[in-house]
Amino acid sequence: MKKIKLLYNIFLPLCVIALFFVIYSEDEAKDNSEAKILNTFLNSESINNQGFQNQNIIIKNPDFTVAAEKTINSVVHVKNTANSKSSNSLWDLFYGNSQDRTTVGTGSGVIVSSDGYILTNNHVIENATEIEITTNDNKSFNAELIGSDKNSDIAVLKINGPAKFPYIRFADSDQTKIGEWVLAVGNPFNLTSTVTAGIISAKSRDLNDYDSKNQSFIQTDAAVNSGNSGGALVNISGDLIGINTAIQSTNAGFIGYSFAVPSNIARKIYEDILEFGDVQRGLLGVTGQSLNSENSNELGINITEGFYINDTDPNMGAHIAGIKKGDIIQQIDNVKINKFADLSGYLNSKRPGDNLNVKIFRKNKSLNINVRLKRSTYVQFYGMQLKDASEVELQELNSENGVKVVINRNGTLFRMGIRSGYVLSELNNTKIFKTTDLKKFEREDIFQMTFIDLDGEREKLVFD
Repeated sequence: MKKIKLLYNIFLPLCVIALFFVIYSEDEAKDNSEAKILNTFLNSESINNQGFQNQNIIIKNPDFTVAAEKTINSVVHVKNTANSKSSNSLWDLFYGNSQDRTTVGTGSGVIVSSDGYILTNNHVIENATEIEITTNDNKSFNAELIGSDKNSDIAVLKINGPAKFPYIRFADSDQTKIGEWVLAVGNPFNLTSTVTAGIISAKSRDLNDYDSKNQSFIQTDAAVNSGNSGGALVNISGDLIGINTAIQSTNAGFIGYSFAVPSNIARKIYEDILEFGDVQRGLLGVTGQSLNSENSNELGINITEGFYINDTDPNMGAHIAGIKKGDIIQQIDNVKINKFADLSGYLNSKRPGDNLNVKIFRKNKSLNINVRLKRSTYVQFYGMQLKDASEVELQELNSENGVKVVINRNGTLFRMGIRSGYVLSELNNTKIFKTTDLKKFEREDIFQMTFIDLDGEREKLVFD
């Protein structure tokens, strides 16, 4: 009995110890297995790209400090002083006794070179008699207007200083992606050096299918308000991807939608103005429409993305290269073309003489065609592209004068029925013979336009 009791006293603790080790080993194996799974998860490429640390299991927030420090001293405050006439009575209005009135507007600008060249919006400095630039260190400079482009709403200014200026480098806006972090840097409500963050919400955004401008904006949810116009949209590295230009709002304040001219377009305009004095536009020479389910059904095709070609100009590169009516442009170089804004945005970054690889869809086949862009022979006027009409074209419409509408992107005129192929014959009761006649109307208020439609009928449009 004593022996049995002795064995019991020896084996019972041993069994308890053994049982403990079995349970511990199972838990450890389970922990090791879970740790292995966690390690695999944390070491995966997709997780590392999101900023996880596999040691402390911490999710990093994006760091905007580097981008802010690189850009904040290169974004400037722009003050536009202009003179306008004010009338105090009907007598003043009719007898020319109006008085000069000084108006002041403000916005932002971006220094893009060490010698003081600045990009801003055309609407920020339009009609300015004096432009003053204030840098982030409160130094003021008088700026010279080098050139501007109303179509893209970009202007180039120049300031001179005793030393080199800090500037922002251009990035390739075609390489930006939806969902990418961005910063908007500017001077909203005269609050200098303001930085806001957001993401790219959309690309190639056209605010109006028939607007007077060929728009292809970057859309972002970074807060932009009055005074931000002309400021910088930069990536997380602090490089310029756009010039903040517009907001879409119901109350004149930011509600989550802001728009920037892509840096590739802004850079091309900047370089054109410096080298040539004006903007060099290279055209394919096609007219058409963006595809969607509705017009694809009408056209009898099963493709809902791309640019459908209605016509080609026989003197331009697309026609010469063999592109035809009915072709669908799906890609240019490495840029996918889903709609007109994709097409116009890419072409606005190119010049006459550039060679493009155009991928088209024709009769169930994809073709790659090399096209050389040609110089635009068209004149931009009130959102229309116009060219001199030939004698034959005028004779067919029984008219002795007028210029031909090649493309109409003016929302008001389009809604009033003005289409490509119409002839603009009169402005403010004055006959138009050549596109050069339009220059004298650039600074006049247009109260009347007369068009000749495709059937030779005259349409007189009167504006309030």
